[in-house]
Amino acid sequence: MAGLFGAATTTSQANTLGDLSKDVALTSPPSDSISDLRFSPQSEHLAVASWDNKVRIYEITSNGGSEGKAMFDHEGPVLSCDWSSDGRRVVGAGADKAARMIDLGAGQSTGTQVAVHDQPIRCVRFFDAPNSNAQMIVTGSWDKTIKYWDLRASTAVATVQCQERVYTLDVKKNLLVVGTADRYINVINLNDPAKFYKTLQSPLKWQTRVVSCFPDASGFAVGSIEGRCAIQYVEEKDASSNFSFKCHRDPPQNNMTNVYSVNAISFHPVHGTFSTAGSDGTFHFWDGVAKHRLKGYPTVGGTIPATAFNKDGSIFAYAVSYDWSKGYSSNNPQYPNKVMMHPVTAEECKPRPSVKKR
Repeated sequence: MAGLFGAATTTSQANTLGDLSKDVALTSPPSDSISDLRFSPQSEHLAVASWDNKVRIYEITSNGGSEGKAMFDHEGPVLSCDWSSDGRRVVGAGADKAARMIDLGAGQSTGTQVAVHDQPIRCVRFFDAPNSNAQMIVTGSWDKTIKYWDLRASTAVATVQCQERVYTLDVKKNLLVVGTADRYINVINLNDPAKFYKTLQSPLKWQTRVVSCFPDASGFAVGSIEGRCAIQYVEEKDASSNFSFKCHRDPPQNNMTNVYSVNAISFHPVHGTFSTAGSDGTFHFWDGVAKHRLKGYPTVGGTIPATAFNKDGSIFAYAVSYDWSKGYSSNNPQYPNKVMMHPVTAEECKPRPSVKKR
């Protein structure tokens, strides 16, 4: 893996090669490609959004076993899902231009429509409204807007016009980051949600695939379709810590390098290290502060469209299903469609000890 966070020696490669042998498959996975994975912040439950128009909720046991607990339908492929901070509610959003929610605490099994756009909704996230305990959701759509929704009202509280179609967004504390077509990235402070705190072009030269906020909300990671990831801080005073690196690429052959899309970036909730996963069918754990790859894993036998850590970082879930990165011709009925649970050991995601310079 030379060139990834510096040159790698053969011995360090052996130490950084991860083990997939203890990974356990989710019972009764969706029947079509998986678009999003989200763990409950309160319990060992996993929400799975998929192209078969459903959001499924599973209970995950300590040994990696799983059992379906609830499910609700959309009228088109579901592209995104999320949990409320109290772990009671799950929201899904997708190609039917709507977001729908169920209240698991109230035993609901049919989704209630809570948001609507003029075009498909690509992303949905819960957030706690600043200065109140109200749970709200933010939706980002291909209609080039983001909208904020109070779950007690049927119309959007506010609409923010973006430059282009929304491809990805993420929320952490009061930080909202929105990635659109044409490589725009909009940073919003949720204390002032109706305007952009900052707008920048992605530091990566190719289409943005994913943005993911740091756990401390001081910045975010960006993944592109061209096998690169960028670490970006919000404030100018931290700009010297911004950097980007190559990942999810095959070794060069005859002056040619196959590069793959970075589809998912997930931050470890305890250590602040992060994962990348891509269309090459591999995932890796990284220490962004030390600029070091902690672990790289063998190919899982299919593209990885979505990943998630559970609330304490002891389980890393990754979906294996076709992401359409090679178009219609590469899809076939034998393509795997599953969600795997990887038990995270202590050394896999722990940051490197910092070495103070004298």
